[in-house]
Amino acid sequence: MTRTFLTLVLGTAITLGSSLGAVQTPIQPVQPVQYRSPSGVEYRSLPDTDAITQAKQALAAEPRSVARIIDLGVAQSGARQFREAIATFTRGLEIEPNNALLLRWRGHRYLSVREFDKAYADLTRGSEIDSSIYGIWYHLGIVQYVRGDFLAAAASFTHAQPLAPDAGELAGSTDWLWMSLSRAGRGAEANAMLARHPESRLGPVTNAYTRRLQLYRGEIGPHAVITPADTDDVQIATLAYGLGNWHLVRGEKAQARMSFELAVRAADGWPGFGFILSEVELKRIR
Repeated sequence: MTRTFLTLVLGTAITLGSSLGAVQTPIQPVQPVQYRSPSGVEYRSLPDTDAITQAKQALAAEPRSVARIIDLGVAQSGARQFREAIATFTRGLEIEPNNALLLRWRGHRYLSVREFDKAYADLTRGSEIDSSIYGIWYHLGIVQYVRGDFLAAAASFTHAQPLAPDAGELAGSTDWLWMSLSRAGRGAEANAMLARHPESRLGPVTNAYTRRLQLYRGEIGPHAVITPADTDDVQIATLAYGLGNWHLVRGEKAQARMSFELAVRAADGWPGFGFILSEVELKRIR
């Protein structure tokens, strides 16, 4: 009888301990889906950061401040909370409907979640309100490129080049201008632009775009574009897209497809333009 009683007590204690342990283990919330690919793959945001918390507090103190609204939207974007950022920028546009900077940021975030028509509408309207904002022209060029309007994209990147805020952005707009001109059948014009080395105007920089520019100029071969040191998925997708486009311009569709497939396998790079365009190209070259 005593043994039976002890067995019951120990069993109850073990069960209670297990239950308490389960209660003490925090349940991690599932982050919202930001983009669902045509094949059904879901890409989600990241949890709130300190920057988001601080931006929310600052906005609570100044709820009609467009500057604080932009700060929050940018912080949300940093955590891949793109749909939340779109809502934040929309809140700002309800206060200032013709604020070109808000249109620049919301257009960029619509691009991130593949709502290309909305992105085009915001960025086009933003360019009509204020033609001096680099980010409007750069991202409008990306959207036009996505839509296959390569001449319009080239015009946007031509606008963007002299407005670039730093050497890295200048390298990016130079790269996209070369790709846009090349895809529009203006290869000679694209190569003449490269020969002027416009990206050097703001000094030296090393990033994925400068490596792609080296490929276009023949300074490195295709096998040197992606190296073992490239482990970040956004970096891989960016390099792989540039390589694939280079093959496509040369008529090498099989090699282009392999590069685009490599880009979309870099799953954590899903917000990057290289990933986005690789998805688009894989549909185009079927």
